[in-house]
Amino acid sequence: MISSPIRILCVDDHPLMREGIAAVIRNEPDMQLVGEAASGHEAIASFREHRPDVTLMDLRMPDIGGIDAMIAIRTEFAEARVIVLTTFEGDVEIQRALEAGARGYVLKSTPRKQLVETIRKVHAGKKHIPPEIAAQLVEHLGHEALSKREIEVLEKIAGGNRNIDIAALLFISEETVKGHIKHIMEKLGASDRTEAVAIGVRRGIIQL
Repeated sequence: MISSPIRILCVDDHPLMREGIAAVIRNEPDMQLVGEAASGHEAIASFREHRPDVTLMDLRMPDIGGIDAMIAIRTEFAEARVIVLTTFEGDVEIQRALEAGARGYVLKSTPRKQLVETIRKVHAGKKHIPPEIAAQLVEHLGHEALSKREIEVLEKIAGGNRNIDIAALLFISEETVKGHIKHIMEKLGASDRTEAVAIGVRRGIIQL
């Protein structure tokens, strides 16, 4: 008895990336591309329409990010199997994706063979995290996370705001801003504001 192919939905805002994945899937006899989406909202609508077995989800998209789209899909379809497909390997973003229910995490630089193996693995009910991604997670295990307010302050620093501007924008005192910055530096192990922003971006805490 021939089993039915693994039905796949591909979500990415870059047409070339979608075309590349479509070509890879076409070459696999046990896979079928049932839908494509270029944004988070399209992804949710396309999932409802096609009910794919596996969804490949980009994290960075123009409307809502891949993590929010995945949360929306999994709220409605708890059994949804999503593989995050990204260029990015910041540990905070990886952690968020896994907490949102991602079953696999694949970098866009991954060889074709590894991508199709991951799809098969996730379809079979297993999880897949590449060793380099797992190493990223372990490296920051036990580090104290930034609070919501500290992330807001770091975003404002990244936007080029001075302490006095940040205080006005967040309706807090300048002293409070200084306190937040001190904690941000300590938690990130940064020596100055520029380094704090660089670490925040690299780890996926903030986006520029």
